Amino acid sequence: MLLGSAGLAASVLAGCLGSGATGNSGGSGNASGRSGDTLPTPVQGDPDADVTVAAFEDYACPHCRSYVLDVLPRIEEQYVSSGRIRYEHHDFPIPVADPESYTAANAARAVATRTDGEAFWTYSRSLFEKQSDLGPELYASLANEMDLDGDAVREAAVNRNYKQTITADRQRGVDMGVEATPTVFVDGSALSEYTFDAISSAIESAL
Repeated sequence: MLLGSAGLAASVLAGCLGSGATGNSGGSGNASGRSGDTLPTPVQGDPDADVTVAAFEDYACPHCRSYVLDVLPRIEEQYVSSGRIRYEHHDFPIPVADPESYTAANAARAVATRTDGEAFWTYSRSLFEKQSDLGPELYASLANEMDLDGDAVREAAVNRNYKQTITADRQRGVDMGVEATPTVFVDGSALSEYTFDAISSAIESAL
C-alpha cells in the first residue's frame, strides 16, 4: 500500500517517532577534505535501475535494526543483487538516542569516504547488529576489523565531520513527510509498512 506524505506518520507500521531537532549541536562538520561537503547517497544495486527504493533510518532505532537485519537481506537477494532496483540509504536521526543517532551515522559516512561502496553496507549492518553498544569504541573497533583506520573513523564520528550531509539527508526526509523510522519509499511513494511483502509488492507494481 502506498501513501501520500500527509498520511505517512499516522499509518506507518510501528517505528521510532520524532520530529523537530535536526542535530545542529555538536561538531562543526568543517574538517578538511571531503567532510565539509555533501556526500553522495549510499547506493547498492543498479544505479540506473528503473525502480528506486529509498530507506530513511536512525542507527539507534530498534525498528530500523529489525528492518535492516530481517527485511533488507531479502530485498538484496531478490532485487538488489540482480540489479532490478536502485537501493538508497538515507540518514534520519530522530534522534532515538543523542549523541549515538548522530555519531553512528557519521561513522558510517566516514567509512564510505575511505572505501568502496560495499564496505559502507557491511559497516552499516554491523552498527545495527551491535546497536546496544553504539559509541566511539565500537565505531573504531568495527573499522579496525575491516582493516580501516579505526581512530580516524572514531574521530570523524565524535566530531560529526559529516553533519552537513546528514542534516541535508534528514531535511530531505522531512520534506518528503518522514516522521518515523524506518520509512521506505518506492519511486518516491511512501509505503504504509516496511515488511518484505509490502516492499516487494510495491516494487513488482513499479517494474
